[in-house]
Amino acid sequence: MKEILITGGAGFIGSHLCQKLLDDGHRITVVDDESTGARSNLERFLDYEQFEFVNGDVSCPDLVDDLVNEKDHIYHLAAAVGVALIARQPIATIERNIHPTQLILSSLRKQHEAGRTVRMFLASTSEVYGKNPKATWNEQDDLVFGATTKARWSYGASKAIDEFLALASYRQYGLPVVIGRFFNVVGPRQSGAYGMVLPRFVEAALRNDPLVIHDDGQQTRCFAHVNDIVNAVVRLMDEQDAVGEVINIGSDHPITIEQLAQRVITLAGSNSQLQYQSYREAYDDDFEDIRHRVPELDKITRLIGNPITRDLDSIITDVIADKKQPSV
Repeated sequence: MKEILITGGAGFIGSHLCQKLLDDGHRITVVDDESTGARSNLERFLDYEQFEFVNGDVSCPDLVDDLVNEKDHIYHLAAAVGVALIARQPIATIERNIHPTQLILSSLRKQHEAGRTVRMFLASTSEVYGKNPKATWNEQDDLVFGATTKARWSYGASKAIDEFLALASYRQYGLPVVIGRFFNVVGPRQSGAYGMVLPRFVEAALRNDPLVIHDDGQQTRCFAHVNDIVNAVVRLMDEQDAVGEVINIGSDHPITIEQLAQRVITLAGSNSQLQYQSYREAYDDDFEDIRHRVPELDKITRLIGNPITRDLDSIITDVIADKKQPSV
């Protein structure tokens, strides 16, 4: 049994990670300020003897030191969430992403110097690739951000700083860090409130409302079920060769956003129509998007095998079933 800390554990991915690690027999502490996560995501675990929930902010140094103490693994998932939130709150995005990572790495260094080595998973994002024009992206590719006058790039740039900090801590101090770049993770309990496209489409389809597509809908994305992603993350944390590495985690089967909307309508048995909206209407005048986002998965396949077991139709069906459940 490991003592494990999950930051941002009340969020979508974090709550599924809790389930996986509890099922594996570990003791879990979750810290979350519930700014975008929800305690209701953890309701089934709150009475577990091996589970503790802390409502707190990981930008507080004393709290971080206290939480990291005596832990074996840290999964750092706390971050700004969703394109809509990033467009509205670029300052908060930068602060939420960078400062807590600095504090956690500093606390882990203290543990390391005291003779305890604690492994850390840093949740990063495909957003760090920016608008690299390659058809597929591998972990050694250049990061291509837009101008600083366009707030949309603040998220990817801040998560890139997180990666630099984690890799510097590995190289300078020997801290065992594993960095995972997530590509469009979807599944039950994901909210559409912050611009996440699949839950937003499903919620609209179940109401027979129009599915609002930004721009022309020809952007391509690859969607992976959260359970596949969580299983991959846990396996990577137990893989010594993953330490000190940056690893793409996701599906490599692209679909256009327009095609995704059509699949949702079909699988939901909906009468919804497609509606198109400019980025200016959806976000702001200077918003830029990434046209194509497809990972190369050679590294993760070499380390743990191909993590993807679910196809897109089964994922959409799973989200539809979840959204049909009555709210608690």
